[in-house]
Amino acid sequence: MSSQHDPDQMVGILRDTIVSLVRRDGPDLSARQLGVFLTVYLSEGPHTVRGLAGELNVSKPAITRALDRLGELDLARRKLDPMDRRSVLVQRTLKGAALLKDIRSTMAQAEGQISTPVDAVTAEFLDDTRRAG
Repeated sequence: MSSQHDPDQMVGILRDTIVSLVRRDGPDLSARQLGVFLTVYLSEGPHTVRGLAGELNVSKPAITRALDRLGELDLARRKLDPMDRRSVLVQRTLKGAALLKDIRSTMAQAEGQISTPVDAVTAEFLDDTRRAG
């Protein structure tokens, strides 16, 4: 994404991306699950439940529930840390990498569709409101 987008355009891209993800076949992710997924795939690991909870500022049980769902969908997996068997590491999967690729593609398409400046959309809305009122 280009850094020249204003916040309203970025929200539009986010909306279009989420709508596209919801419309596709298969289960969709909650905001928390998507946040955990993107953190695992976009930031350097190794990732642990404790580390993800700290980074996202949510409880460890919330991270565990999100990872349970991501595991069911084969988007991430947990593995015992061979260096410290008390710790569990979160690993990426091929299916998760494919989903990240799909998200990137969807966002690029949404970015291309955001061609009408938000100010023009707002002005059109205000004109319609004045005419209706």
